[in-house]
Amino acid sequence: MTPTLGVERIWKASIGKGGRYLFQPFAFEDVVYAAGANGVVAKFDAHSGQTLWRTQLDTELSAGVGGDGAVVAVASLNGTVYLLNADGKLLWQAQARGEILTPPLVGQGKVFVRTTDSRIIAFDLASGAQQWVFYNRAPLLNLRTSAGMTFAGTGALLAGFADGSLAVLNLANGLPYWQTPVAYPSGVTEVERLNDVAGAPTLVDYQTCAVTFQGRLGCFNVQTGQPLWERPFSSYHGIAQDKTVLVASDDGSVVSLYDAANGELLWQNTKLKNRGLGTPILTGQTIAVGDYRGFVHFLSRAQGDFVARMETDGSAINTQPVLVKHTLIVQTRNGNLYAFRPK
Repeated sequence: MTPTLGVERIWKASIGKGGRYLFQPFAFEDVVYAAGANGVVAKFDAHSGQTLWRTQLDTELSAGVGGDGAVVAVASLNGTVYLLNADGKLLWQAQARGEILTPPLVGQGKVFVRTTDSRIIAFDLASGAQQWVFYNRAPLLNLRTSAGMTFAGTGALLAGFADGSLAVLNLANGLPYWQTPVAYPSGVTEVERLNDVAGAPTLVDYQTCAVTFQGRLGCFNVQTGQPLWERPFSSYHGIAQDKTVLVASDDGSVVSLYDAANGELLWQNTKLKNRGLGTPILTGQTIAVGDYRGFVHFLSRAQGDFVARMETDGSAINTQPVLVKHTLIVQTRNGNLYAFRPK
């Protein structure tokens, strides 16, 4: 590949290996937070990589980080949720009584976690007291994937489930405003019928979109749940969307760009097949996505061709990169953070 976009690595930091779990950095304004399976939670300056604080929790973490700028939350292997303040001090811990693989969602006075048995639990932000539980019946077999949550404006959140459904929940009591299938299970065996919603649903204006494994990519009216468009698709990871386009990598690592308004396929890049791509991110005129060998690939938004490629530590980048102004930050499976910026 002959690069046409100049990209430089501006800093690197270590947080601790992810082990069996997928850890995604959380960015807010000019800082980035990260966690590792070793129980370390840290805050970095997003532009210089300077460590602002580093806290060691006496536990093995399985998910993190979520936050709102004032506090951050992580979760442990045994289902304990930890809330830290802006200085890294532990404020409270609460028990979810279930495995958590998804970063907590923090905001609107609550901390939300999603367990692998399809429960969403709301904790009071100030006290850590449990406020409600939404339970969605899980199939006998599901993917051990990080299915995230997204705020749907004030008073509601979006969540996808292992049965292939998407729901909007009332933040006050956990009751669904609506719930609809993104895809239906098909096949005879439990493996053939896997159709978990993968990654976090996206929300742009009135439109929310989600993707499933062995199913579909679909977009819906966030107020009513009415389907807007759908396409056959299968992915282990989530999608990225802005006002005009939606991008996803499928389970074979083919990257596809769609018109967000009507689902028209604009282009596909098949040159990264079987590279174990993670969730892509839209970065202005480029699309960035990590792979299982620790490379970050930059694709042209217009045509899908390669414009740059950067190397990290050789371990997988399974989670979505985060963008802080013009700085792109990724976290590798070996527990390193890398920050890249266009020259």
